[in-house]
Amino acid sequence: MKKIIIICLAAAISGCGIYKPYTRPEVQTDGLYGTAESTDTTTLGDVAWQEVFTDPQLQSLIDEALANNTDMQSAYWRVKEAEAALKSARLSYLPSFNFAPQGAISKFYGKVGGYELSASKTYNIPITASWQFDIFNSLTNAKRRAKATYAQSKEYRQAVRTQLIASVANLYYTLLMLDSQYEVSRETAAQWRKSVETMRAMKDAGMTNEAGVAQYEGNYYSIEASLHDLAYQIRQVENNLCSVLGRTPQAVERGSLNAQRMPERLTVGVPVQMLSNRPDVRIAEYALMQAYYATAAARSACYPSITLSGSAGWTNNAGAAIVNPGNLLVSAAASLLQPIFNAGRNRAQVKIMKAQQQEAQLSFQQTLLNAGAEVNSALAQYQAAHAKADLRTQQIEALERAVESTELLMQHSSTTYLEVLTARQSLLSAQLSQISDRFSEIQGIVNLYQALGGGRETDNEKK
Repeated sequence: MKKIIIICLAAAISGCGIYKPYTRPEVQTDGLYGTAESTDTTTLGDVAWQEVFTDPQLQSLIDEALANNTDMQSAYWRVKEAEAALKSARLSYLPSFNFAPQGAISKFYGKVGGYELSASKTYNIPITASWQFDIFNSLTNAKRRAKATYAQSKEYRQAVRTQLIASVANLYYTLLMLDSQYEVSRETAAQWRKSVETMRAMKDAGMTNEAGVAQYEGNYYSIEASLHDLAYQIRQVENNLCSVLGRTPQAVERGSLNAQRMPERLTVGVPVQMLSNRPDVRIAEYALMQAYYATAAARSACYPSITLSGSAGWTNNAGAAIVNPGNLLVSAAASLLQPIFNAGRNRAQVKIMKAQQQEAQLSFQQTLLNAGAEVNSALAQYQAAHAKADLRTQQIEALERAVESTELLMQHSSTTYLEVLTARQSLLSAQLSQISDRFSEIQGIVNLYQALGGGRETDNEKK
């Protein structure tokens, strides 16, 4: 017994690394957002998604997606699976009990020494127990690893949730953008149709020629054709949105792009907050935590394991040990298992786990860098689109004046139809670009909200 204690103490001194809990490695977050560095204590990602996306129809679609999306449901069951694994790891601290009754009947025929042998009945009704002492944290490291896996599964579910909210919002705003472009193109096509009729009347009056009429007709047909392209794109986006919602393909009720009101103050917070907000960063850190405890568990396998076992029950098959068959039989034993022949394999396994731990740490650091780049890109997208808003409005006002002036001049024969065509085409292009800029501005907010880990489940939603 003294030798066992000495071996355990020596192993404990040399293997103290198996007892240390995980601590986050030093990570460099200075300049993570680049030029978007901030000292705010709160971020856009801390705001509830209902306050960011205020359109009632969009809110209804997001609620529907969170309830019906198959990826979201799969993530839910993934959490349940990890929760059961954690419960199993916690129960490993308790002794294991087994009930294994046995019985046999033996019958001999004939006579031996003048006596006739009869049937022999034997039985064993034992309850066996086994309990492993967690001296070298083998069970504890397994439990900690299972706990990290459970937390990682919850963050995976949150990542799916964040991605789902952003996807529904982006698809919804894409529909609004296409609706606006379709409406502008439809109104422009109607104006061109009137212009074609006017050009034909002017041709009949000798004020223009067939070339001018043909140019107007060609542009009119081009715009009409673009309406079919836009209608096809609208249907595609509706189908994609229905797939995310778990619906069959159908029309989606929606508002208008001009009616959208988005947050005006966009804060990105300090970079270190990304460690606690973004689910993908958390997932990467939990993967690092799992690798850490896997390494510790591999180290634990290099040290002895002590198991206490015993049995209790009734038997009539113990020979002279039991005078009255059926009496209580109790036994107990302790075992010490020290790896000898597989020690080399255990040490190799430790090296494998340490290498995987280094890989997980590098993955964690890269996830942080990617997250910072996403925040910076989303904010730059919003700022660029927002900065063009006033300029685009002034451009459209100037082109509207140009169209009006060239049409008046053409009526008095002081300019050609080509100048009118150019002015009208430039106006349509600017109007479509203005819609695209507004969509890009909104999309930048959606992407920034996602990049900052927004859309976390509230207490009311958990209930």
